[in-house]
Amino acid sequence: MDAILREIDFEKGGGLVTAIAQDRKSGEILMVAHMNELAVKRTLETGEVHYWSRSREKLWHKGEESGNVQQLEGFYIDCDGDAVVVAVKQIGDAACHTGRRSCFFRKADGDGYSDVGVMVFDPEEVYGK
Repeated sequence: MDAILREIDFEKGGGLVTAIAQDRKSGEILMVAHMNELAVKRTLETGEVHYWSRSREKLWHKGEESGNVQQLEGFYIDCDGDAVVVAVKQIGDAACHTGRRSCFFRKADGDGYSDVGVMVFDPEEVYGK
C-alpha cells in the first residue's frame, strides 16, 4: 500500500485528491468526491470506498447511512497523482444523496437544464431530512 500512497500527491490539493467514482460494469460516472490519505488507506484495506467529507470534515464510508455502499473493483491514479478513479460496484443502485443513480443528473438544455436522473430512493425516508 505504501507504493500506492507514494504515487498520490496529497499536498497539491491541501491534503485531498479528487476521486471519481465510476460504475465498473457500465462505465457511468456516478459521483465526484475527495479522498485524503486515510480514505485511500481504508478503501484499499476494506474493499469498500471511503471519502473525506469536506462539509462534515470527517472520514465518510460511502453508504454508511443509506446502505448504498461502493465495492471497490479497481483503483486508478492519474498521471499527475492528484486525482483517482475508483471503479466500483454500486450496491443499492443509488450513488447520489438525492436518491438518484448518479450525481450527474442535470443535463444542459439550451439556457436551462433537464433532470435526466433515475430516482432510486426517497432521500427523506433514508436520511430523515
